[in-house]
Amino acid sequence: MVISVSPIPAVNVAAVPQRSPLRYPGGKTWLIPHIRVWLRSLERPGLLVEPFAGGAIVSLTAVMENLVDEALMIELDKDVAALWKAALNHGPELAARISSFNLTRESVIELSRQCPADIVEHGFRTLVLNRTRRGGILANGASFTRKGENGAGIASRWYPNTLIRRLRAIAECAPRITFCETDGIQILDSLLGQPHDDVAIFVDPPYTGGGGKRAGKRLYAHNDIDHARLFSMLAESNANFLMTYDRSLEIESLIESYKFTAVQVVMKSGHHARLPELVITRYPCFSKGMSVA
Repeated sequence: MVISVSPIPAVNVAAVPQRSPLRYPGGKTWLIPHIRVWLRSLERPGLLVEPFAGGAIVSLTAVMENLVDEALMIELDKDVAALWKAALNHGPELAARISSFNLTRESVIELSRQCPADIVEHGFRTLVLNRTRRGGILANGASFTRKGENGAGIASRWYPNTLIRRLRAIAECAPRITFCETDGIQILDSLLGQPHDDVAIFVDPPYTGGGGKRAGKRLYAHNDIDHARLFSMLAESNANFLMTYDRSLEIESLIESYKFTAVQVVMKSGHHARLPELVITRYPCFSKGMSVA
């Protein structure tokens, strides 16, 4: 299948406002210019739905930049869900825990062994482990950062003041964000059966289609999905959506079967390998000469 290269390059993450407190494996900060173009190509959506929220950079950006009125974030992973519940509903308490925590290897190990007493403690535990494990990986067996930035080791990605500022910004827009801890596919199934003219859907499954990198089992607690069913659900609706996937023969076949459109963005992995990522929409919305500001 011939898939053209997107005229919008993968942006350096340093060029995009960092709004999420999480370092999420497979995060989509690089995709933000595409998201802006896609949402602006639609009649202003009243609601953005992100059924696999993860680090939620897309929902946060869409709300904070007023590209949509509201966002619905959905996440099945209980640890990630705890972070978002704490950030959206208990921001000051979570910030206080960050401010008072003395991060050392010993204190992180002790925290990892504790059973959280409440949602703030659970969310805080998620955040600490995410910021101190290699690549932000929360799945069982993930190792702690060793050398890190400038040789700072386990504390190299722990920036208390920066995290607190991000949490304050999230708290300001929290009234416009709804969070649900549930299966994103189930929510989509229900949503797509209803009128949704003013709904936009961003779909970024934390799972790899056949023939791709197959990193899901290593990176995520929930790492299996029926890709064909997901494509079929979207095709049977008239929903405006944007999906991202690793490029594979299975995904190419599904794109062709349902007559979706796709562009390719070449990414660099953490090991500097060049990997093609697909940006899939129902109708073409990325063309040469467009404005991406």
